[in-house]
Amino acid sequence: MTGYVHSLQSLGTVDGPGVRAVLFTEGCPLRCAYCHNPDTWEINEQDAVQATEIADKILRLYPYIKNGGVTFSGGEPCVQADFLCEVATLLKERDLHIALDTSGAVYNDGVEHLLSLVDLVLLDVKMTTEQDYKQYMGGSLEKTLDFLKVLDKKGIPVWIRHVVVPGINDTEESVKKLCELVSPFSCVEKIELLPFRTLCIEKYRSLGIPFPLEGTPQMSGERIQHLKSILQNN
Repeated sequence: MTGYVHSLQSLGTVDGPGVRAVLFTEGCPLRCAYCHNPDTWEINEQDAVQATEIADKILRLYPYIKNGGVTFSGGEPCVQADFLCEVATLLKERDLHIALDTSGAVYNDGVEHLLSLVDLVLLDVKMTTEQDYKQYMGGSLEKTLDFLKVLDKKGIPVWIRHVVVPGINDTEESVKKLCELVSPFSCVEKIELLPFRTLCIEKYRSLGIPFPLEGTPQMSGERIQHLKSILQNN
């Protein structure tokens, strides 16, 4: 099966447990204000690849990732769920751990099948109100929480990821609301607060796309640590 791949990171250490290969696929229905990969929004026909070909590339890294695994990211990997099902099936022949890094914005029969093949979901809960989701992401908090309900029902382990942006969602109240939203779900193993960074600005400029949060300062280490302490106490 043909898929569309932006890139393959060989030795990632921040997208799931252990040392991992991270596969970045193309296509995303959201337009997140802080997106670091705007070059993955659209599918580029020139980046077509066969599932067997990309699985072979990943398996060449097996000695390094056998105790970590593989993470499907993007873009929104669930846009190409059928393609990733084929890749995952090939990787499972070597018992590799598979994580899915998703916004929860896409759910269909292909995603249902893909979830049967993954061991962990890194779920991006991007904002804590429906209004902010629509304004800053072009998406829906309700849809993400519905996705989380499916993961909970299936008993799939989940790590919640939440990018903290100064002036938008960097308040104690926002962190407490995040805890409140995910606390009913027993599948959630932990919540990760990720600091907003501006390393992507040059990428936007090279693409001729305005960066919606240009001028927003990066998240300070002190502030993110304070919010993490609030998280630990909830």
